[in-house]
Amino acid sequence: MIHKKSLSRRQLALTCCLLFIFTGLIILLFGYRRDEKLFLNITSRLFRAQMAENTLNMHYTLAYPEDFGIYDYAPVLPCYDAQNTLSGQAASENLLSALDRLNAENLPDEQHYSYTLLHRYLENSLALSCYPYYEEPLSPSSGMQSQLPILLAEYTFRKKQDVEDYLALLDQTDEYFASLLLFEQEKSRAGLFMPASSLEAVIEQCDTIVTKNELEDGSHFLQTTFEERLQILLEKDVISPAEAQSYLADNNRLLSTVLAPAYEDLADGLFLLTDDTIPLEGLAAKPEGREYYALLVISRTGSYRDIPQIKELLLDRFSQEYDAIRDILKKHPELISAMSKEDSQAFPFRTSEDMLAHLKLRMEEDFPPLPKDSFGTSLAVKAVSPNLEEYCAPAFYLTPPIDDTDNNVIYINEKDSPQGLRLYTTLAHEGYPGHLYQTVYSNRHIASTKDNYVRQLLWYGGYLEGWALYVEFLSYDYASVALSDAGFEEEALLAQLEKHNRSMQLCLYSLLDIMIHYENASYSQVEKVLSHFGIENPASIEAVYSYIVEEPCNYLKYYVGYLEILELQKDARSLWGDAYSDYAFHTFYLECGPSDFTSLKERLKSSSSSMLSR
Repeated sequence: MIHKKSLSRRQLALTCCLLFIFTGLIILLFGYRRDEKLFLNITSRLFRAQMAENTLNMHYTLAYPEDFGIYDYAPVLPCYDAQNTLSGQAASENLLSALDRLNAENLPDEQHYSYTLLHRYLENSLALSCYPYYEEPLSPSSGMQSQLPILLAEYTFRKKQDVEDYLALLDQTDEYFASLLLFEQEKSRAGLFMPASSLEAVIEQCDTIVTKNELEDGSHFLQTTFEERLQILLEKDVISPAEAQSYLADNNRLLSTVLAPAYEDLADGLFLLTDDTIPLEGLAAKPEGREYYALLVISRTGSYRDIPQIKELLLDRFSQEYDAIRDILKKHPELISAMSKEDSQAFPFRTSEDMLAHLKLRMEEDFPPLPKDSFGTSLAVKAVSPNLEEYCAPAFYLTPPIDDTDNNVIYINEKDSPQGLRLYTTLAHEGYPGHLYQTVYSNRHIASTKDNYVRQLLWYGGYLEGWALYVEFLSYDYASVALSDAGFEEEALLAQLEKHNRSMQLCLYSLLDIMIHYENASYSQVEKVLSHFGIENPASIEAVYSYIVEEPCNYLKYYVGYLEILELQKDARSLWGDAYSDYAFHTFYLECGPSDFTSLKERLKSSSSSMLSR
């Protein structure tokens, strides 16, 4: 018979203590894992739901939705509906409530950062939703009447399903534009409709973007680009010749019977809303316009500074740029007469390919290589269709899906035929080290962290455009060195002068944005400010004033984003000391990915200890 030894009191106490500690650790670990699992569940469901509700957005976000758990979906172009807007607000409130029930401190670092960004983004979006009719989806400069055709023309065909989704979306454009007209009618009843001058420009676009003559002779860009995309699938044996002919027939039919009439109906409906008594004025002149503008500034720039603080930041930078221009001209007065000289003949790089190659070479010392596929990313530089030259920006980068970052496109609007320094800095802004480089880097880095993709639903204009402007100004320095090395000393100085002049101009327009939309400045007040800086042509003044009125916060998105990056860089120098380098700062900024600047500053401080220990 085996006798078991009884435990002593000390052994029993030690055993109970260890059991208590073990149980506590299990509960603690379970708590951590519980919050992590709940957050992943909430955000992954949110991501899939948002993708499935907007096929156009999903296609530009995901090349292969099935790899993200999205298998069955109905192609849909989401239409405006007042009830859907209210439902969206309720859903956002419920999501915030669910996030608040989590203990964010239990989340791993990347998820904790995503939680912070999502929470702040939802809070500001909900605040903005209280002012639904202040938004303008049909702006003359960036409205969907001009943006949708571009998105359709660049809708990539990777498989047969993409073609069928495209045709299904094209078949819904009449309902989509009808819903936008409904929204504009509601805006009109709310007393917030656009002025007649803006409306006239929008109607003209509706009348010219899709024309019957082009469709009949098969020359419209939505016909030619569709055929080009089908040809690629034919060459890869993804579709048969018979299927290609069927798709071509469907595309032509839908363009003639759905899209063209949709534009006609939109133009006719908008014309009936014409009201010549509505003045062209800023948001500050409208009820609650200043409150809306303050929230819009946060949304567009990612800066949580209040408007007076932003204005102070702008005024300080304006003085710096003004002094820089004065100092250059004081040392080199001969540049005054040379400022109007065309630089393209002296510029050492002629083609966009040569310019991009030089930019990639120059940036290597101060910027990290792209993850996984260092500078192996393909890039096509295309001309904007002549049909859209009047309505498009001078250049833009078409963001690729997060799972297909190898293929990239930059569009150049050849209406003004940019050459020399102007083309070089434009390619820096849109390509390397600008939008293309930043987008590919951030997407690949986020993918490597195994964090979920909820951050793809969050848009930070200040982070994105601020970066593009930041590196554009660096490219002026690159160009100046290249010109000097080629023996063009005067042109090198002119490049520096142009950098400060462009910065000062964008700063001035940003200040005017605040004056018009927050301080209720009149046209005559803006005219007086512009004339003080040598802009006295009435047509030029009217163009500047109209654009700022129609596109509130657009200049701030670029320039305040740029200034916030400089402030963040200043903080990094202070926190990191001797460990600071531009390379390290750029790596930090890129690896954080698109964010608001308050969250970036918090992360900079929290990461400083690890930075200093390297």
